[in-house]
Amino acid sequence: MVSLETPVCDFGVPAVDFSLPGVDGKTWTLQDCRGENGVLVMFICNHCPYVKSVRERIVRDTRELLQHGVKSVAIMSNDPSDYPEDSFDNMRRIAEQFGFPFPYLLDESQQVAKAYGAVCTPDFFGYNADLELQYRGRLDASLKDAAPADARRDLFEAMVEVAASGRGPSQQIPSMGCSIKWRDA
Repeated sequence: MVSLETPVCDFGVPAVDFSLPGVDGKTWTLQDCRGENGVLVMFICNHCPYVKSVRERIVRDTRELLQHGVKSVAIMSNDPSDYPEDSFDNMRRIAEQFGFPFPYLLDESQQVAKAYGAVCTPDFFGYNADLELQYRGRLDASLKDAAPADARRDLFEAMVEVAASGRGPSQQIPSMGCSIKWRDA
């Protein structure tokens, strides 16, 4: 397992459209996932300890962001051949178990992750109402273990700011997680 840090936010870069199958049986596009005041695109998976440590917080924050007009979507781009825990069936099971309030999509070709420049799980891309990138940072101070319950909610606070003003904070702390498991060329 390789731990990586996300690059700094490249403010204003447009969100990339996609059409991916969800664990709910529907095919989802970026337009289907966007909220009135923005969209949070998350690259996650099932097996990564960084993601496992914050799943409940992701659910909490994405539920609360709905009240601010920000919808969310999670995309799993890992090659599950070496990580069976990331299979589509297990994606469905995890989404049900944790009550994901967002579509959980499979990027089997890995083209969407490459188009976004995703490097790790979790990797968060927060867009404003115009689908311009405004946040590329961490959820909170959690790493392989969850941060204290009263830890600052970096992503949530940033996306509330994006929803209200269209702009993300100038200071952002990169997310850290396991490298995306790319298919062999």
